[in-house]
Order: sequence, then structure tokens, then C-alpha cells
Amino acid sequence: MSPAPGKGPGMGPGRGRGLVKGGKPKNSKETIKRLLSYLGKDKIKVIIAIICAIVTSLSGLLGAYMLSPVIDKVTEVVKKINQNPSDKEAIIAGGVKYLVGALGLMAIIYGSGILATYIQQKIMIKVSQRALKTIRKELFDHIQTLPVRFFDTNPTGDVMSRFTNDVDSVGEMLNNTVVQLVSGVITIIGTLIMMIYLNYILAILTVIIIPVMLKALSFLASKSSKYYREQQNALGKLNGYIEETVTGQKVVKVFCHEQQAIESFNELNEDLKGKQIHAQFFGGIMGPVMGNLGQVNYALTSCVGGVLCVLGKLTVGNLSVFVNYSRQFSRPLNEVSMQVNTIFSALAGAERVFKVMDEEPETSDVEGAISAKEIKGEVIMKDVSFGYSPDKTILKNINLYAHAGQKVAFVGSTGAGKTTITNLLNRFYDIEEGEITVDGRDIKDYKMSELRASIAMVLQDTHLFTGTVRENIRYGRPDATDEEVEQAARTASAHSFIMRLEDGYDTMLEGDGVNLSQGQRQLLNIARAAISKAPILVLDEATSSVDTRTEMHIDHGMERLMKDRTTFVIAHRLSTVRNADCIMVLEQGEIIERGTHKQLLEEKGRYYQLYTGAIELA
Repeated sequence: MSPAPGKGPGMGPGRGRGLVKGGKPKNSKETIKRLLSYLGKDKIKVIIAIICAIVTSLSGLLGAYMLSPVIDKVTEVVKKINQNPSDKEAIIAGGVKYLVGALGLMAIIYGSGILATYIQQKIMIKVSQRALKTIRKELFDHIQTLPVRFFDTNPTGDVMSRFTNDVDSVGEMLNNTVVQLVSGVITIIGTLIMMIYLNYILAILTVIIIPVMLKALSFLASKSSKYYREQQNALGKLNGYIEETVTGQKVVKVFCHEQQAIESFNELNEDLKGKQIHAQFFGGIMGPVMGNLGQVNYALTSCVGGVLCVLGKLTVGNLSVFVNYSRQFSRPLNEVSMQVNTIFSALAGAERVFKVMDEEPETSDVEGAISAKEIKGEVIMKDVSFGYSPDKTILKNINLYAHAGQKVAFVGSTGAGKTTITNLLNRFYDIEEGEITVDGRDIKDYKMSELRASIAMVLQDTHLFTGTVRENIRYGRPDATDEEVEQAARTASAHSFIMRLEDGYDTMLEGDGVNLSQGQRQLLNIARAAISKAPILVLDEATSSVDTRTEMHIDHGMERLMKDRTTFVIAHRLSTVRNADCIMVLEQGEIIERGTHKQLLEEKGRYYQLYTGAIELA
């Protein structure tokens, strides 16, 4: 019995409580600090990249400054020619010689800047990609430690969106923005020093407009940050819905739900569009606003500088360079404002990634946890109560005792708590009240990984991985030999159909085994459980996807599979539980009847009514 869409097992919490629902966003400063910590692992390379950025900035400053003496030299040559026309050729020759030398020096300066930029880009691409690799690895590794509750309450598509869209947006920022910000700060400081050196009056005029630019940048940034965060969340929701709809496309078509699916998609798409418009507007308007303020600064500097030239307080060369510096001074702010889309998209994406990383991992083993490799399979539940949420109890005072090697069956209506019992046995969820023991020890005393390795499961929903048939069966026990794989397939009555496949056991399966029938996929799942040496077996509607003829064909194999194992069977087909050592009837989280098939029929209670068809399982 698999969880309903958007629900946890049985009557678990809805997906609306998952990650998609926004809480208070994390502090952007903390997010930036955490991102930079990934670059810190390549500290030397980052330092080299920053040095290269400094060289690039200084080359721009020095190259621009070289224009001043060149222009002044040309002005001087013109004056000398006018004063001494007879020495025109000698004056021009001297001027050309100076000009060639100056141009050569400028070429060296700008060449150094180009080389430094090349080295910086190459280093930062490698560093950023390594950081992204680490982030993806840590995210994937952490996901493996999260409890089942996390996956029950969060859409798969939204989790996937964090691996793709969000991590990619972080990568785009790390590639360019980090070093560019350092370069921008250096450019601003260096330019300001050079402007003060050239003319402090024009420098003061330039600096006055900076607070206006920063105020505008701050206002637009706060708006943009908010909408980019909302955009990333809306994108996650849309991806989640697309993944869910594509996966369940057959169901959509069977129930002619195409139009409703389109309407739901359009609603999410429209929501994303609205948030993207706001985010892109406030992000995109920054560049023009900062650019226009820069032009105002440029115009004021030119006008006042022209007056100073007329008054003889400033040379034409110095004015030309100063005007150039004036533009250069505001350029880093313009570049940052133009990249605000990347920055805030990356920060919003990083917050979503770190939110998953900060999810509490599954309960770890208790100190001194013991091995579960040698357990026999005696299972006892004493007064067990449990609910997926504090306000709703699913199981109430469950008591059961399964001897090693016994077969225990659970029957009852959907939502009665049958699957929940097996989830608790696996410690997918921990109980709130009562005790569950295996071989006389509380299951919390065992190492969790070994406890789960001791419980083989065949679920209603089949899942096959990309790989060969042999690899999928061996998933139940990686060290199994080829002979053991084939024996497991025979036990599950899967050997005959496998041999009819094009490459037999080496047939490649892709897309969850789409080239196999539902029944064949289930047979491989049964074979996967058969190859396991687990002393406890859980069959949760294991034959629900197999036709009656195939079910009868594998009955003997299932009996071999269950031999010497403690088996818990959940089934709607009551014919499959008749030979159970004990049948338990659950209703609304309570065991209302228990006994053998014969005993329960004699009691003529709920089980009798279910078996004779007086009432239906729902």
C-alpha cells in the first residue's frame, strides 16, 4: 500500500508542510559567508585570482593615466611648431619618438591586464566548478541521511530543482561575480586616489553623487532580493508539478484529466511568470538607473573641468584622463547592478540548497549500538502507538508477537495502519509510545543500517534502476554470485521470462524498466528480495500487480522465499493470507481480530465478512 500522492504512508502529513512552503528566509550575509567557505578550500588559487584582478584593475588605471602625458605632449608639440615653424621636422620627430615609447608602454600595461584577466578567468572557472561539485556531493550525501518523512512531505521535482536550477545559479555567480566584486572595489579605491591626485575639486564633485547611487542601488536590491527568492520557490513548485504529472501521465490520460492538468500547470506557470516579471524588472532596471546617474556625474565633471581648463587650473590631458576616471569610477557599480539578477538568483538558490543541507538527518545509532547481522527474526510489539503528526494518532496500543520463521498477515481497510506497522519495524519512523523488539532487544539498540539490511521488502510500487537485469536483482545483496542471482530469479519464477529477453540477464533496463510489463517488474523485485539473506521479510501488496495466473504460478516460489524467515504480509487478496500462522485485522489503527484463517472464519466477525464478501475492503 503506497502513499497517496502528496501524503506520507498511511495517513501521513501532506506535502504542503514540506520545503516549498516558505518560512523566514536565511540571512543573506550568512549565505554569502557559507558560499565563500567552499572557495576557501582553494584559498591559494583564489588569492592568485584576486592578485590577477588587482593587476587587471591597476593596468586599467595606469593605461588610462598614460593618456594625460600623451595628450599634453601633443598639445606641447603643436605649440612649439606654431612658435618655431622652422624646426617643425625636428619637433615632430621628437614627438613621434615620445609617442611610440608611450604607446609601447601602454601596450605592455594593457597586455599585462589581458594576461591577468585570462589567468583569473581560468582559475575561477576551475575553483567554482570544484566548489559546485562539493556542494552537489554534500547535498546528495546529506539527502541519503534524511528520514523517510522528508521524502514523504516534499515533492521530488522540487528537491531535484535544488540540484539543477539552484546549484547552477550559484555556479554562475561563483564563476564571475566574486572576483569581479573584488576587482570593482580595487578599481573604485584606485580611481579615487588618482582623481584626488589629478584634481581634488573634481574628485569631491564625483564623490558627492556616490551616496545617491548607493541609495538607489540599496532600494532596488532589497526589492529584487525579495522577488528572486519568491521566483526560485515558484520555480521549485512548477518543477515539482511537472515531474509529478509526467511520471503519472498514464493516470492523467486514463481519467481524461488532461484539461485539469493543463489548468493546474497554467496556474503555477502564471504565478512563476508574475514573480519573474517583478524579479527581472527590479533586477533589470538597476543597470539603466546606475548608468544614468553615472552619465549625470560625467556631465557635471566635464562642465566643471572645462571651466578649470579655461582658468588654467587644469591641463587638457588631465581633464581627459579625469573624465575617463569619472566613468571608470561608476563602472564597477554599474557592473554590479547589471549582475544583480545573477547575484540574487544565486543567493536565493543557495538558501534553498542550504535549507535541505540543514534538515535534521535521520536519528543516528545510539552509543554502543549492537550488530543485527545474527538476528533470528523474533518480533514483538508492546503497546505501540504512533501518529505521523502530533494531533492525529494512527496506531493505538498495537501488540503482536511473531516467532522466528512465522508468517503474520495484516488485513483491513486502506488507512487502517498496516503499512505503518512495517515502517516502524524498519525505523523509517520512530514510535512515540510502547516498544518494538527483535530477538528480545529494542530495535533502537541495533545499528540502523544492519537492522534494515535484515529486513527485505517487496512493495506494491516497483522500482528498477538503470542497469542490467542481473544488477537489479543483485541490488538485494551486492556480493551475490551470478549463480545466486539466477537461483533467486528461479525462486521468484522470473527466470523463464528473463531468458526470453534479448540479452537475458545482461539485458539493459532503462526508465524504471519500461520495456517490461508491470508483472515482470514485480517479479524482479521479488527476486531482489529472494537474493537477500534477511531473516525478516515484508510483502506489502507484493502480488497486487501480478495477474491471477502469474500469482498462482509464483505461489510455490513465494513459499520457498518465506521459508525460515519471519514474514509480514499485507494483502487485499485474502486468498494470499489463508496459510498465515496468524492473521491480524486492523481498523482505524487498532487490532480488532487475530487468529488463523480457520479461527477467524469460525468467529464470523469482520474477517469473515471480508472473506465472504459481505463487506468490501476499501
